[in-house]
Amino acid sequence: MKSIYLVRHGQTLFNVQHKIQGFCDSPLTELGIKQAQATKKEYFEKLNIPLDEAHCSTSERAVDTLKLITNLPFKVHKDLREWNFGTYEGEGEHLNPPLPYNDFFVQFGGESQKQLTERINQAITTITENSKNKHILIVSHGAAIANFYRQWEKYNTFKRTERIKNCSVLKYDFTDGIFQLQSLFNPDC
Repeated sequence: MKSIYLVRHGQTLFNVQHKIQGFCDSPLTELGIKQAQATKKEYFEKLNIPLDEAHCSTSERAVDTLKLITNLPFKVHKDLREWNFGTYEGEGEHLNPPLPYNDFFVQFGGESQKQLTERINQAITTITENSKNKHILIVSHGAAIANFYRQWEKYNTFKRTERIKNCSVLKYDFTDGIFQLQSLFNPDC
């Protein structure tokens, strides 16, 4: 059995400004930095989790979050990035359609929900299956993690009732090709 610690990045400037950020990027805010530090202290250190390996998306916000959580060497992966929102990138969140988005962003050069789900699932599965380690940290993004969650929801030990906040940790156990959610941690900042 392997344990996967799937973490959303800390709060960013675009989060505060309510701008759509998928493939585009913005830096962590002061609160985003505190969230990552709190996740390290209140979750990983408090529970004595011996992280063996670390991965994150190529986005600066994910890399910076990972570096605040651990000093481990890490690998970056394009396929761990957030949903590609096409020309909606950097625009106001008020332009988002109601959920579910499905194929909405395809007409603007972005990804469909199915494409995102397949991409993030393949990336996390490949990392996990190729690892010889037991405790794996992966830092990614809110919509990407939410779609990974939906992909494996039928195997979860409990239903997620909270949204995936900045620096949330979703702990999955991986056994016999199945990801099973064990817990959800949200830092208190």
